[in-house]
Amino acid sequence: MMNLLLINPAYPNTFWSFKYALKFIGKKAAFPPLGLLTVAAMLPGQFQTRLVDVNVEDLKEADLAWAQMVFISAMAIQRASAKNIIGRCRSHGLKVVAGGPLFTSEPEAFPEVDHLVLDEAELTLPSFLADLQDDQPKKIYRAGGFCHLGQTPIPDWGLVRMKNYASMCIQFSRGCPFNCDFCNVTALFGHRVRMKTPLQVLAELDRLYAAGWRGNIFFVDDNFIGNRAFLKAHLLPALMAWRQTRKGCVFYTEASINLADDPELMEMMVRAGFDLVFIGIESPDEQSLAECKKNQNKNRDLLRSVRTIQQAGLQVSGGFIVGFDCDTPATFQRHIDFIQQSGIVTAMVGMLQAPPGTLLFERLQKENRVVGQISGDNVDGTTNIVPKMGLSTLVEGYQTIMAHIYSPRHYYQRVRTLLREFGNPHAKAPMDFQRCLAFFKTCLRLGIIGRERLHYWYLLLWTLIRKPRQLPLAITLTIYGHHFRRICERNIFGIGSQR
Repeated sequence: MMNLLLINPAYPNTFWSFKYALKFIGKKAAFPPLGLLTVAAMLPGQFQTRLVDVNVEDLKEADLAWAQMVFISAMAIQRASAKNIIGRCRSHGLKVVAGGPLFTSEPEAFPEVDHLVLDEAELTLPSFLADLQDDQPKKIYRAGGFCHLGQTPIPDWGLVRMKNYASMCIQFSRGCPFNCDFCNVTALFGHRVRMKTPLQVLAELDRLYAAGWRGNIFFVDDNFIGNRAFLKAHLLPALMAWRQTRKGCVFYTEASINLADDPELMEMMVRAGFDLVFIGIESPDEQSLAECKKNQNKNRDLLRSVRTIQQAGLQVSGGFIVGFDCDTPATFQRHIDFIQQSGIVTAMVGMLQAPPGTLLFERLQKENRVVGQISGDNVDGTTNIVPKMGLSTLVEGYQTIMAHIYSPRHYYQRVRTLLREFGNPHAKAPMDFQRCLAFFKTCLRLGIIGRERLHYWYLLLWTLIRKPRQLPLAITLTIYGHHFRRICERNIFGIGSQR
């Protein structure tokens, strides 16, 4: 029996960490480490496993003393914490095995790791385990293709305390049919959309439900609607049937803008329990969309598409990028106008970055325009490329966007725009003690102390009169706004806010 310690490195305080929002609901992290939990479920019986998620608890000396080997998985944004943890493990004489997106994309950056089990663990982990059994493990394990998800096990949820997290996770598919040049999803998972069976998905949901989870569940697929025919024929009907006898779980996911072209699909998603989708808008400019090969967004009325989705009962959160070669100083105001008019409350605006393995990285590297590593944080006001408009112009324009859209006045305007257009989702999270407590915390923190207090009370009054059923959503969005403003102030403008 070998003692195996699985470690999830820390995420810095970022746009998607929701650190300032989590304080309102008494949670420590947004999501559990789904990848490590899935890997843990693949391990044979001779391993005794523990998991330390550094986002919810400290990595203690006792943990390292217990372990005989360490597995670590990370994304690019966790790079600094991963480096630190690897150093601590090596100082204790522990063998370190690493995998996940960070190590798969940049294996040469981690010579100190003993064994790199890269690409999809379904393909490379068995080879490593066999060689380990024979006392002949290699330095690097790579896959020659992509796995079939039919054999992917249910994550080992027994390794985490669910109450520490705001949301649970599930993965239905991998891969994306599109070819956006800045995105590394297809480099990691390919163009062909590979899916689990509905029975697999329901089994995972049943495991979460049996463990007592009643709340948000994030389908982490990079494009949930990559195979629309399969969704409509198989998975969504299964989810609708599942929800008939199981209440309290609300789903959200990521999708492409062509969701707006399929009213039947939107209706089925809402009936199946979805109430939010993240969509990569990227830019309101046709030239920028053409440059980055975002073909699915071209030649359409993007504002109308967003409204269509929101009117169907799916809130749209959106990703935006500035810094394309064809962008000009006028681009920044067009982003502001689009975001405000669309009612996209959660607008993730980032400066263009070129991740290794992408078409963009290859092109700019040939032009000697790649400078350093990506931060992994889409909303920290940094870039690893030399922009054509000049870095100072890009930074100034980016800061103008963020200062505008996350000022209390303009943020709360967008919340009202969303609520006016938002259809009625079928699924609702239960109003438990923590959510009730969160409301009273917002009254104090945002309604009395915060500089947004007039906007806060006006929104609550407006919602009670115009959209009373949407009051819980309105309160949730006020909490998000507080987090986003704090992130802008600290990470983008470099000021410590006491508000």
